[in-house]
Amino acid sequence: MSEREHDVVLFGATGFVGRLVAAYLAEAAPPDLRVALAGRSREKLTATAADLPGAAQRWPLLEADTGDVGSLERLAASTRVLVTTVGPYQRYGLPVVEACARAGTHYADLTGEVLFVREAIDRCDAVARETGARLVHAAGYDSIPSDLSVFLLAERARADGAGGLTDVRLVASLKGGFSGGTVDSMRAQIEQMATDRSLRRVIGDPYALSPDRAAEPGTRQPPDVAPPALAADGRWTAPFVMAPFNTRVVRRSNALQDWAYGRGLRYGESMSAGRGVTGALTAAGITTGLAAAFGAMAFGPTRALVDRVLPAPGTGPSEAAREKGFFRMVVDADTEGGRHYRATAAGPGDPGYKATSVMLGQVALGLALDGDRLPDRAGSLTPSTALGDVLVERLRVAGHTYDVVEA
Repeated sequence: MSEREHDVVLFGATGFVGRLVAAYLAEAAPPDLRVALAGRSREKLTATAADLPGAAQRWPLLEADTGDVGSLERLAASTRVLVTTVGPYQRYGLPVVEACARAGTHYADLTGEVLFVREAIDRCDAVARETGARLVHAAGYDSIPSDLSVFLLAERARADGAGGLTDVRLVASLKGGFSGGTVDSMRAQIEQMATDRSLRRVIGDPYALSPDRAAEPGTRQPPDVAPPALAADGRWTAPFVMAPFNTRVVRRSNALQDWAYGRGLRYGESMSAGRGVTGALTAAGITTGLAAAFGAMAFGPTRALVDRVLPAPGTGPSEAAREKGFFRMVVDADTEGGRHYRATAAGPGDPGYKATSVMLGQVALGLALDGDRLPDRAGSLTPSTALGDVLVERLRVAGHTYDVVEA
């Protein structure tokens, strides 16, 4: 990559999550890292920079608009790494990915949208492999804890001679809020499916993000949405809202590495609802609530009513709520050799906001600073295939937990 003016550009720095990522980079980036903030409004960029500590207040401010391809091309060409929080990505993200792929610029986003990632792969993977750009989708709570946990499980099983992974089951526990941006992304994908029914088949395909769908083994996968169930440890589980995305990211990671996790990998995710009668009632409430929310958002007349009560884009939980949040993912895995392992991924802070700002910030720093240690890959990648153990190490140092033990 030729010399660039900036090392990292944060695009969408004036949005709710963008401001959190900017604040994190101001604390975590080395003083000599050349960081710039980008967005549509110089006035808002100036206000964002004014809230940052010390030298970060003097970071360059760059104007760019997703509707102006020329401005995106100049932005991508100016930096070695571009991270973007501008969503919904299906609506605004594709021109950004394309500009980075053409310029050979490493890229990362926070998408949780299957349709966007599928289209970005189809449009940009081949170009990025030619230019050497690493395009890293899902670089936040969706889907780093899921992706790195299964990566570490496979790595441990391989080191122990235990064979490939077979049945892998993640149970998520979390405390956090919903932002308007997350809701808007869900709404955009639902609206897209309503206008093109063929996209429902893409969403429903457990291997929707595979680099080679025909080569997939066709292993029957656990359902993305299952009724409440009682786990072996006495916890009730309910559907996890991000399972239909996270599971596809993990399967893409497996395929990008020639199915190194195991040709017979079966991977599913659910959400912990607690124990006893309270847990059972909570699981039933989560299941019913998710079904009602998605149904209401898919139907025009009720969508308008839902929009009145859901958070608006650009909003999110308060600082106090973000500090009180947490995430914990417990992932149990069986192997071809009959051994059993458990991975734990956990961290402090609201998973979608405080923890995500750490994750995206560390992906940006890893892409900018650790090039010689990263896996030798380019194209449309996942967090584990783009950064692997480097990202695990960075997140551990940042205060997150990533552990594997034999169970």
